[in-house]
Amino acid sequence: MTDPNDDVQAATRRVLQLEAELEAEGAAATGDDAVAAARMMLHQWVDSVVAVVSSPGVGRVSLIHADGTESRISSPALPFLLSRPARFDDQG
Repeated sequence: MTDPNDDVQAATRRVLQLEAELEAEGAAATGDDAVAAARMMLHQWVDSVVAVVSSPGVGRVSLIHADGTESRISSPALPFLLSRPARFDDQG
């Protein structure tokens, strides 16, 4: 059994290495205080969302913010979490 912290560290290193290959430096927040600060900023950012477009077929969620800007999140799981199950009964 692997330690979950080892998995997080490995995933963090993998992302940073991929960004380095693209010559785009990244920064990782893995400590309790750094992650808490990042979560606070993410909550504020999410709170500015006024519309969500979930596209499971392409693995993307588009967020429309109150100021009219758009943000896109590429994820294999998030679009499915936000999508409602298909219904085939009469919805009249």
